[in-house]
Amino acid sequence: MTEKSSDISEHDLFVTEFPKEGYGIVDYLQGRVHFALLDQMKLMHTSGMTQEQIKETIMIRVTEIIENFEPEKESKGS
Repeated sequence: MTEKSSDISEHDLFVTEFPKEGYGIVDYLQGRVHFALLDQMKLMHTSGMTQEQIKETIMIRVTEIIENFEPEKESKGS
């Protein structure tokens, strides 16, 4: 997951940038997540993973992120 690629074209092939303009913050953040998941699934498929393996891997990672999320006691903006 943290493997660094020296080939910039691989980044161009698998990383889709979400446009910042014209979207509210909620839509922008959701769009980034959506694009990131699609990019990761495209890479996983290209590496030979089945749709079921992709689903299982993504669900494990998302579950880990949610379970390890510890929001701050007070928001910095408050």
